Amino acid sequence: TLSIGYRLAPETPFPAAIDDVHGAYRWLLAQGIDPKRVVVGGISAGGGLTLSLLLKLKELGDPMPAAAVPMSAWTDLTQSGQSFITNDYSDPSLSKGYLDTTAAYYLNGADPRTPLASPYYGELDGLPPLLIQVGTAEVLFDDSRLFAERAQAAGTDVTFEPWQDMIHGWHGFANVLPEARDAIASAGKFFKLHVN
Repeated sequence: TLSIGYRLAPETPFPAAIDDVHGAYRWLLAQGIDPKRVVVGGISAGGGLTLSLLLKLKELGDPMPAAAVPMSAWTDLTQSGQSFITNDYSDPSLSKGYLDTTAAYYLNGADPRTPLASPYYGELDGLPPLLIQVGTAEVLFDDSRLFAERAQAAGTDVTFEPWQDMIHGWHGFANVLPEARDAIASAGKFFKLHVN
């Protein structure tokens, strides 16, 4: 496992984080690692960066990983999904107001529909297989659902897993939550399916 400590806003706004993640991926390949043996993934902003990385690799013609696992991904920095309203009461982790502020810090004046910041707005064809996991109680539920729909429509192989009543980043509670352990096990099966 390679975990990326990418730079954070507001000290280093967009595109620093995606530049760091892309640089780390290229470093990994420079070590002789076959991209067909790599699965990239992340939770929350890291899930969005996972998808942004795929768009950057596509843009530059760099080798794609075997697959990707964005979890509870923040894919649309405009916060336009209906789940910001419908799940406001059920998600104790995030809110539209909080993410509006965070997005402004991160974007630092950049267009929130820039695909490398908001991968929802990218061209989603030609991506590797995706396992998209999201909790149905998350304010970010629509970020994953709508991204999955657009990616499938573009011809990308998408496995969409909506986890009933799970909150944002529930994977982090694997020590006490069976659904977290089950979601992680599902990601492991997906990994094994796509990496020989």
